Amino acid sequence: MLCPYCDTLLQIPPLTYGKKAVCPRCKKTLTSYWEEPRKQPLLYALCSLWMLFLAQLFSLLIMNVAGIEKNIDLIQIPTVMLEDQYASMAILFIVLVQFLPAFCMTGIILLFMPIPIPVGLKIFLAKSILKLKTWCMAEIFLAGVLVSFVKLMTYSDIHIGCSFTAYCFFAFSQVRAFQCIDRRILWQYIGVTPPLKKSFILGQTGLSQGLYSCPTCTAIVILHEKKCSRCHTYAHARRPYSLQWTMALLFSSFLLYIPANFMPMMITETFGDKIPATLLSGIILLWSEGSYPIAIIVFIASILVPLLKMLGTTWLCWGIRKGNIDAIRMHFIYGVIEFIGRWSMIDIFVILLLSTLVRINQFASIYPDIGALLFALMVILSMLAASSFDPRLIWDSASKSSKGKVK
Repeated sequence: MLCPYCDTLLQIPPLTYGKKAVCPRCKKTLTSYWEEPRKQPLLYALCSLWMLFLAQLFSLLIMNVAGIEKNIDLIQIPTVMLEDQYASMAILFIVLVQFLPAFCMTGIILLFMPIPIPVGLKIFLAKSILKLKTWCMAEIFLAGVLVSFVKLMTYSDIHIGCSFTAYCFFAFSQVRAFQCIDRRILWQYIGVTPPLKKSFILGQTGLSQGLYSCPTCTAIVILHEKKCSRCHTYAHARRPYSLQWTMALLFSSFLLYIPANFMPMMITETFGDKIPATLLSGIILLWSEGSYPIAIIVFIASILVPLLKMLGTTWLCWGIRKGNIDAIRMHFIYGVIEFIGRWSMIDIFVILLLSTLVRINQFASIYPDIGALLFALMVILSMLAASSFDPRLIWDSASKSSKGKVK
């Protein structure tokens, strides 16, 4: 197997339950062996779909202000956004919180259920699940619900509904379903690993031996072959124009970062008076009200994380161009960037929840504003920038610089 992160050719030993194989060069986990590797993701996926269905039937949050009771459910959130002509926010919620998680869980069920389905459909589902799992944001939405709950406790009597409990189980089951899927084992179920026609040297990079790893199914492909024989993916030894795409998307996200932080994220209307609120003013308000943990969480997730992610990705690209880099440190930074970037969406989900829940006749209403859309686009572009970055370039650059030192 070629490590998909550093391109080192390795031999995976037989694994027992609970064991995992780790690349000795970049320290990334290559494969893990779970107990019942087919049944576990299937059961978690079935449970998550059932919990998602139950979560649609009941109230998510219930708020009481001066005797006026207001509750919301998951279906009501995009409905209210569409009624107020915020179609982009409604689509964002439906896709990231409901459709993609439901699609991926359905795909897992079809893949691991002992039913005959065409190989082409299996390949399509496996590709889709592995690519889309980063965009399934059920757990991030759940964190947004908790932040909204704490934020509204100061102004109203608020309770969680039955839907919240069901959605908690859904988010947990979804995360576990993804965790129990091992890419290598999944593709072994779909098709046999293509054999190599000759032996190669373990411990050396695939590129130096005329090999590359399929980015989809991790099969080893000969360099002159442009298509993987197992998953039929057209691929290259390295992602074409990886640094150029990363920098272009990164620059676009940075252009959106400034207006997203200084333009109104939402508007609070009280007795006809409209009060715009930016991201910074919202954090200051939380801090002044004594909600220090929530203010810190929102500050880190919404301001600090996007900025550090953009700076970190820029440093990675610059380091690869310059050479003479610490590959282990840069690879660690890449892993952190890849993990934390999606959590910046928590602020968007908070705005969606507040905009749906706080609609109390003429007393108070909250609406999203242009800053929320810009912020969401900024997060999406930064996630695309991280996904377009090829981590193998880090180790290629380190190898070149070390060879230069030897000479």
